Order: sequence, then C-alpha cells, then structure tokens
Amino acid sequence: MATPPPPQQGAGGPYGPHNPYSAPAPTVPPVPQQPGPARPAYQGAQPYGAYGAYGAHPQPGRYGCTLCGAWPAAPATVRGHQGMIVLMRSLSLRGPFCRDCGLATYRRMSSDTLWQGWWGPLSFFITPVTLLMNLGPRAAFRRLAPPTGGFRPALDPGRPMWRRVPVLLFLVPLLLLFLAVPTLVVIGAVVGDDTPRPLTSGQCVRNKGDWTDQKLVVTDCASPAAEYRVRRPTAATGPCASGDYLARPEYSPDGTLYCLTPLR
Repeated sequence: MATPPPPQQGAGGPYGPHNPYSAPAPTVPPVPQQPGPARPAYQGAQPYGAYGAYGAHPQPGRYGCTLCGAWPAAPATVRGHQGMIVLMRSLSLRGPFCRDCGLATYRRMSSDTLWQGWWGPLSFFITPVTLLMNLGPRAAFRRLAPPTGGFRPALDPGRPMWRRVPVLLFLVPLLLLFLAVPTLVVIGAVVGDDTPRPLTSGQCVRNKGDWTDQKLVVTDCASPAAEYRVRRPTAATGPCASGDYLARPEYSPDGTLYCLTPLR
C-alpha cells in the first residue's frame, strides 16, 4: 500500500497560515528612504497657460479670445467681401476676440475688402455695406482692456486703417471727387459768365474792357463808377449823337446798335 506524500510545510504548517500553533512568520525590517529634494505638489498646471488650450475663461460659462486665449474678449463677427466680376465671395470670422486680435482681424479684412470688393455689379453695392457692418465690432474691440492670460501672444493690430496702402488708394480718388464740386463752384463764381447780357434803354453801364473787346457792366446811375447811359435809337429819338459810342450787337436782344452816351 502506497504511502501518501507528506503535506507541504509552509507558513503555519500543514494547516495553513491560520494554524494557531504555528510559529509567526519572520518580519522584514523596512528599507530606510534616502534623503533627497522634496517633490512639489501637483498644482494642476496646463501646458497651454492658465486658461487651457482653448482659451477658457476663469469664470464658468465664459471664454477667452479664439485666436490667443486671452481675456477680456468680446463676441463679434468680422466680415469681408471679394468681387470677381461674375462671381463673388463673402467672408466672415466669428468668435470672441481680445482687443489686439480683434483690431488686427478688423483692419486686415476691411483693408482687403477695400481693394478686392468692388469688382462686380453686385459687389459694388455689397462692399460699402460690409465695411459699415465692421464698424460695430471695431467699436466693441476698442472698449476692451489690454489682453492678459493667453496661451500665445495676441496678434499685432498693425497700422491704423487710414495709414494702409489700400485705404489711401481708395480715399485719394474719393477725396478728389468730393472736392471737385465745390472747386468748380468757386471757379465759376470767381471767373463769372463772360456771355454779354442784353441791355435796356435808360440803364447806366461801365466798360471794363477796351472798345474792341467790350465788357459792359450794368451800374447804378448814381454811382461814380457809371460811365455811359444806354439809349436805343428810334425814329422819335433819332440816331446816336456825336460823341456817343456804340454797343456791340451782343448787348441788344434784337441786334440793334445801342447808343452809349458819356455821363461826363
């Protein structure tokens, strides 16, 4: 008859670790830790800055700039337009923008629209509407405080609109057209109308030119500047007297040569 193998002797003897008669297991002393620099506690730092990779605002429910993550930021839509003779394209960029990124976006898209937006029948009317619509976002951006706390630097706003080449190319012809009307009015007032005005019998005139190129101007007879009295020769009054001058036919409505009698 075969003899069964003896039970395995482990911790606690043949009855396992719960054997009340077994010897306690030897204890291993803990290994002392080597002294070293203290590790800083985790502070929740994010690799994209204090407000995360998407510009999260520190206040719940609000967000920073779409382009740089800074705040304060204003929600706005900046628009642009391109006319391509037959086709056209309307552009828009939406999102909260900080002051610098918003002004940079407004100036870039508006200046591009000034020289790209006129080339088409409908674009000629859409372009000024687009430029006027951008004035609202521009005012909102200018009211913001300087941006802080972004995950990247804010955009450089660049030169103001009135100092950019597309704006100057647009404003110079517009300014010349605006000044053309009052300039023509002033020139007309200074030069006057050189067409002779018909005279009537009994008026007093003075000659601003010579007798080969008469320039008769109607003057008050009581004025010392009056030189001649106009008389129309008729059968009753007779022809011009000796010493009278003759007005050119342009000064008569029917082509009759009026007499110019000297007043002194």
